[in-house]
Amino acid sequence: MPLKEVFAQGWISLMRNRLRSALTMLGIVWGLVTVVLLLGYGQGVGDSVYLAFAGIGNNVIMVWGGQTSMQAGGERAGKRVRLDYDDAQAVREEVPLCKAVSLEDDEILGYKFGNRVVSVQTKAVQYAYGSMRRLDVEQGRYFEESDFAEHRRVLIFGPNAAKKVFGGLPAVGEQVIVNGLLFDVIGELQLKIQDSSNNGPDNENVFIPYETLRDLMDIRYPGLLVFQPVAPELNKKTLAAVREVLGRRHHFNPRDDKATPDWDTIADSRELRQFSIGLQVLLGLIGALTLGVGGIGVMNIMLVSVTERTREIGLRKALGARRRHIMVQFLVESLVITFLGGAIGMLLAVVLAHVIPPMPLYSAVFKTANHDGDIFLRTSGVVMLVSFIILALVAVFSGFWPALKASRMDPVEALRCE
Repeated sequence: MPLKEVFAQGWISLMRNRLRSALTMLGIVWGLVTVVLLLGYGQGVGDSVYLAFAGIGNNVIMVWGGQTSMQAGGERAGKRVRLDYDDAQAVREEVPLCKAVSLEDDEILGYKFGNRVVSVQTKAVQYAYGSMRRLDVEQGRYFEESDFAEHRRVLIFGPNAAKKVFGGLPAVGEQVIVNGLLFDVIGELQLKIQDSSNNGPDNENVFIPYETLRDLMDIRYPGLLVFQPVAPELNKKTLAAVREVLGRRHHFNPRDDKATPDWDTIADSRELRQFSIGLQVLLGLIGALTLGVGGIGVMNIMLVSVTERTREIGLRKALGARRRHIMVQFLVESLVITFLGGAIGMLLAVVLAHVIPPMPLYSAVFKTANHDGDIFLRTSGVVMLVSFIILALVAVFSGFWPALKASRMDPVEALRCE
């Protein structure tokens, strides 16, 4: 029998009992809507959390001075390790796996504007820091290389830091006094979502050229060395190479990670991705169970249909229909009702995803940040594909047992059935 005719007969059979078919499809519709929305919500949560973590920067690794736990170079364990100004240049020259390198030092400075003095966390950085740490300027400009070479007294304010110091006035173009010296404000950063930071979010900080702060406060030992591998997958090799250079310069065993503790944001971002996948799998399983309840309803209706059409099955077999023909017919009927309900469910899920308002996650804190602080339901192609696969499995499962039961009927016994 042609497949087109099989589908046609399946449709005719469903239309004989329209109410029963509609109620059965309702279970599938509800189940598939649940699957799509739960998967979409899981993807939305994962994307939002990852976006907030990524505010720390573009695949950055940070190391700072610690205390040795191994003997090296004839020295006892327990020696304090302090980074110095030349470490950054040594890493730039000797570690080709590093795409960008910057020193960082964190101080709390008083900024005098008018009659007010406000203390703000301040980060002294080098030129490459901006691209690594996603310091996007909203107004004004970022540092130029000449700002560092000429030790210029220039500052870039985070948006919240600017409000603290200047109130509601525009920060760019103003001048403030720091330690008795006049500084120019050349830029103000865009407000960004960031739930991971070292010594405060960038929105709350002021940024100054490292060389300028070094002159201002006579800094001998920077707090951090920040660097970026040429590729994220090379994070461990790059960190090992950097420790090799620092170990040689400061006389400690490069394998001694206590000498230079690190924060590998690349490794952390991978863990967040795994969390996102795990959350989606969990929510997908919950949705699949709901859809499975609808599938049981389909199986029940198909078993009733097999019972009601026992004489028809016997007649078809008596006229030469084989077991596979009977099995395919009832399996197709199950697939028709399941996929028709699934199509309606997918359409309804997409509509609901656009109608349901986004759920706030970070937007309560970052009020001026577009929509990035909200959780949106992501009805992406991946979500729809996974939902379809789950639907197909439920459809086959629901129709297989009734179809098998119908195909195994004895034609003589079936014809005797009243």
